[in-house]
Amino acid sequence: MKSPVATPIRTEIPRPEYPRPDYERRDWLNLNGQWSFQLETEGSDDTQQHAGEDEYISLQAGDARCFDSEITVPFSWVSPLSGVERDVKGVGWYRRSVKWGPAEKQSRIFLRFGAVDYLCDVWVNGKHVGSHQGGYGTFEFDVTTVWNAEQDNILVVRAEDYDHNYQARGKQGYGEIRGIWQPVWLEARPQTYMEQATFITSLDGQVELKSRIQAHEAGTATLHLSFEEGSITHQVEWELAEGVNECTTVFQVNDPQLWSPETPHLYEGQLTLSGSAGDDVVHTYFGIREIGTAKFDGREYRWITLNGKPVYLNGTLDQSYHQTGFFTYPTDTEMQDEIYLMKRLGLNFVRIHIKPEEPRKLYWADKLGILVMEDMPCFWGNPDETARSAYESEALEIIERDRNHPSIFSWVMFNETWGLRTDSESAGLTGGEGQHRYYLPETQEWVREKYRWAKELDPTRIVEDNSPCAYDHVETDINTWHFYINGYEPLRNHIEEIVQKTHPGSEHNYIGGNQQGDAPLMNSECGNVWGIDGGAGDSDLAWHYRYMINEFRRHDKLCGFVFTEFRDVTNEFNGYYRLDGTDKKFGYEDFVPGMTIADLHTPDFVVIDAPPCQTLEQGDAVSIPLQRSSYSDQYHGQKLILAWELSYDQLGTKVVADQGSLEVAWDGYGVAPLTELQLRMPETDAVAILGVRLLNGANGVVTRNFTTFDVRGGEEQCNGGAEARTVRIPVNTFREQSFTYMWEALQGAKVNGGGEGRFVYDVQLPDREEQPLIRDIEIFFEAGAKRLLARNIEGARHRSHGIDFMHGASADVEYNPSTYYMTDEELHESRVSVWVDDVKIGEAVLADDPADCRGVLSWHYQPVHNLLEEAGSYGYLCQAQVPGRLSAKLDRKRSFRLELRAEEGGISLYGRNAGRYPIDLLVRCR
Repeated sequence: MKSPVATPIRTEIPRPEYPRPDYERRDWLNLNGQWSFQLETEGSDDTQQHAGEDEYISLQAGDARCFDSEITVPFSWVSPLSGVERDVKGVGWYRRSVKWGPAEKQSRIFLRFGAVDYLCDVWVNGKHVGSHQGGYGTFEFDVTTVWNAEQDNILVVRAEDYDHNYQARGKQGYGEIRGIWQPVWLEARPQTYMEQATFITSLDGQVELKSRIQAHEAGTATLHLSFEEGSITHQVEWELAEGVNECTTVFQVNDPQLWSPETPHLYEGQLTLSGSAGDDVVHTYFGIREIGTAKFDGREYRWITLNGKPVYLNGTLDQSYHQTGFFTYPTDTEMQDEIYLMKRLGLNFVRIHIKPEEPRKLYWADKLGILVMEDMPCFWGNPDETARSAYESEALEIIERDRNHPSIFSWVMFNETWGLRTDSESAGLTGGEGQHRYYLPETQEWVREKYRWAKELDPTRIVEDNSPCAYDHVETDINTWHFYINGYEPLRNHIEEIVQKTHPGSEHNYIGGNQQGDAPLMNSECGNVWGIDGGAGDSDLAWHYRYMINEFRRHDKLCGFVFTEFRDVTNEFNGYYRLDGTDKKFGYEDFVPGMTIADLHTPDFVVIDAPPCQTLEQGDAVSIPLQRSSYSDQYHGQKLILAWELSYDQLGTKVVADQGSLEVAWDGYGVAPLTELQLRMPETDAVAILGVRLLNGANGVVTRNFTTFDVRGGEEQCNGGAEARTVRIPVNTFREQSFTYMWEALQGAKVNGGGEGRFVYDVQLPDREEQPLIRDIEIFFEAGAKRLLARNIEGARHRSHGIDFMHGASADVEYNPSTYYMTDEELHESRVSVWVDDVKIGEAVLADDPADCRGVLSWHYQPVHNLLEEAGSYGYLCQAQVPGRLSAKLDRKRSFRLELRAEEGGISLYGRNAGRYPIDLLVRCR
């Protein structure tokens, strides 16, 4: 990877790299770092009126006595990294003294801002140089005439943010962006310069370059371009008029290397505009790729295509939120790592939610290879003329700034009708069809107009009118919808219904009498967080995620999804990662060796058309249909190997009940039947696992998948042979307990003891008629630590999640009745000892209180699909051997007192219908 061409001037300042690697100039000065600061927060919107005329003039002039603190730019004054960390509306005044001159004395000097929220005025040396409205667009001011290169220059920025209803604010509730929140820099350019350059590429290597040139005077100028270290060159001469010139040229790239997430090739180089005013050199890049939609093999519906081929979009919703910088990343490396962490999951695209992304993060999306769906920010008031005008100017700035990034394949104009309803006083979290009456016909027509406007402005990309949760498209290139549903059957039925209602002429998912055409069907938000009564709190994703993706891949019409979300945020805990970037543990590798979440995102996928778990009797025969889902031609025309295995765990030992492999033809895009496996369940109580692997000719694994079965009615797991007898003790039949906090869960199949304490059981061994001699006694149980939550101590608090959640309302997560923390890097250890008749016979370290898809039984026996009860929780298989000297006593006595004593970390005990192992407390006598 090439190094950035613009060397930072000062490396000790935050974000020292050039802010726009897609359009770099060498002669620049980074202005990030410490600025003097004054925050006006008292009730008036008018600082001039509040402060008095004299003080206002002094602030404009940059009088140092008017500034009482410091702030670190480019961080919002609300964020910790700003050094101010005050969550207040108001007016922020910034002051900075700068001495700098351009390398070429005749250059023009521009003061540039990545973004400032919301109204911005700028003074240089006491002279007002410009104003800007909008919180997300980049802007600049020509300060040449007021700049003195030989002495200190005083910069003053006034940033006003009062959260007006017409402001495009997006989803800032996690952490407000107030004031300067993207980099600030000075930049030198010749008198005639390139203001903008846009590359439009074709798969045959033809590239059209559109350039906007600001000419100081009329005359001839020559554009020379050089890419790929000089292997691609082109030159054109233009006659320029004074002022703005729109110029176009076309050049050819031979043997083009196409950009894609798998091969993100960028043509890097420079543009040089030469004329009487000197040379303007811009370092930039382009990627050759085409985004589109197309029908395949006689289908009446379209798929999304990349470079002329179908692409299955495995995506996630990215709030782009950082816990210390909020929506400003502290370092460029962290932006790079964000893209890496997405690709590590096997994802190939990301939806940037309700805001445009920082240019440097888009650069890493280009460089590392991930497709981007970029939203326009929404406003929260009525869609009146003021709001519309403000929105339109920001949308134009965003598209013009970002349209050169090959990673961006789609613009989303609105989200979930936010800001599009008029006088709706009962807005819920996501609206709903009942709110259609507030989405007025005239507003619908304005949305149609904005869709068509974006298509005209940028015909190279897919445009979506509104990413809907209330089935209210007007006109769109992709037919998307949102859902948050927990429970296998409800989710399966919902997706089936959507697919059946999707066809040309259908009015489903559209509003105002508009109808579907043949636009591709895609999900643009999904998950289970809002599908749980009161929200999912902080709970396992892994179980739901696997069957949801499996259901998506069953349907030939569906060409992608957006999972909510990439990382946890302040009041949503449904991320692949924690907010700090640490891992969550999904546990798939314990079902199929080597399996990770990336196996669910492969272009070539094996669908298991079965529930995530089925209850069957021992020895039952079952038929499991498998389907082929292919959105890559890598293996088309080849024979692949489908290997499968039915196995189960028997008290820590893996037992393979059946296995096989067969050769399968892998031909054509889309979904088609593959085979139907005929299985017979083992003759024992077990959680049986069907694992499948798709292998290529080199025995490399293409993809993995699994499903499970709760097999009942067979022999006990710890049978131990004909001479052995097993005593089963349900975990909730203890005689006494001494925990400060104790409760049952999962219909009594699980008991929890919080803090230090013990569970005591009376155990009756087989009598002499049944077992004349007891030589050995072993005790088996499943146990985990017990992480006490606030609701375990104080009681649960059920609350409705309304639109306030979009504005940062507290989740009260530990009071949420559905919270049970998903297994992650943070461990909550406990230690348990086993006592028989007051003799300690063993102890175990319980590493954690885990919950993920490995808690099969805790998921399978959830009593209500949309209200979680310690879902996915499970423990560790524990074993203790009674010593011989004590066995002799018990052989005579035929009963004993069993105590499980936990230290401060507590204990959870899992019975037959809970956790990972289908066992109660077991005592095996031989």
